[in-house]
Amino acid sequence: MNKKSIQISKKEAILYIGLILLFMATLAVTDHNDRYYEQTIGKVMKVQSIGQKESIDQYRNKEMITTQKLFLTITNGIYKGQQLVISNEYSLSGAFDAKYNTGDRVFLKIDTSTGLDNAAITGLKRDKYIALAAWIFIILIILIGKRKGFYSVLSLVLNVVLFSFALDLYLKGFNLLFLCGVIVIVFTIFSLLLVSGNNEKTYAAVVSTVIGTFLSLLIAFIVLFLTREKGMRYEEMEYLTHPPYEIFMAEILVGSLGAIMDIAITMSSSVFELYHSNPALTAKELITSGTKIGSDIMGTMINVLFFAYVSGAIPMILIYLKNGLEVAYTLNMNLSLELVRALTGSIGIVLTIPIALYVTVFYIGRRRAVN
Repeated sequence: MNKKSIQISKKEAILYIGLILLFMATLAVTDHNDRYYEQTIGKVMKVQSIGQKESIDQYRNKEMITTQKLFLTITNGIYKGQQLVISNEYSLSGAFDAKYNTGDRVFLKIDTSTGLDNAAITGLKRDKYIALAAWIFIILIILIGKRKGFYSVLSLVLNVVLFSFALDLYLKGFNLLFLCGVIVIVFTIFSLLLVSGNNEKTYAAVVSTVIGTFLSLLIAFIVLFLTREKGMRYEEMEYLTHPPYEIFMAEILVGSLGAIMDIAITMSSSVFELYHSNPALTAKELITSGTKIGSDIMGTMINVLFFAYVSGAIPMILIYLKNGLEVAYTLNMNLSLELVRALTGSIGIVLTIPIALYVTVFYIGRRRAVN
């Protein structure tokens, strides 16, 4: 083993030890941070199951209701250290309620005028479980992806921060579609530079992603303008105070970005790998091979995008059908927006394949000219 490999292994060991320490510290903090919450928190010390009963709603749906008695100790606020007992009912579906177990921490609503007599549970304290899932994701992606995995996590964190900043600007009066257009460009540059490095392959992917994403938005504009938005069911956005059209277009722009970016970097990496393997390949031969690669990955990416959008509507579709509404009406109400998003994103994927191919070949041609 040479000196360089030893140095790399030491760096990896330091990184993994640091991750493990951060993981343990995060779990410890989330398990002992009750004092920082304004809401009253209670820890479930003991659970007693009282019994079950069958419930039938107005639509003749049957549900089994279980009653449990929870023995709680309050862990923060003015009632810290005091104990109370709360009766909790939960259903098998858990749609509007939850089952609690010993060791769970729950948020409590306490009326100061009556004290603990009328205390009620408002929800489960989940920060520890969210932190656990997040750290499992981070550790796995770094173990598998090594340095690129670390940069992928870093780009994700930066994108979340940037997106939060953009939402804050939106609340201050900035145009949402304009903000999403800006963050799409910044997302693309940051993500691809961090993951793929500062090279021509990345430049080709960035250019292809931006062109493909905005072409998708342009096509959506044209189609909705020509059809006058007929068949678009914005009912799910009726709670918004702003016109839903602008928000829907912003969803299309941001939603199609991920799939288009994936296609762009895949095409760019594949064609550059072909060139590195055989620099004698002509531009025509690279385009022919790249076209075959694009046709192979196009179908799977379209299916991924379609199922990602449509799957979110499954619960509402089942609720509509369960309550006797017609299939056509149910699909029209719940899938009109999702299908438009999926179709627009799919068009973007198809267009990005030749765009990425020709942009990549252009960069390869520039490299040949310089050499």
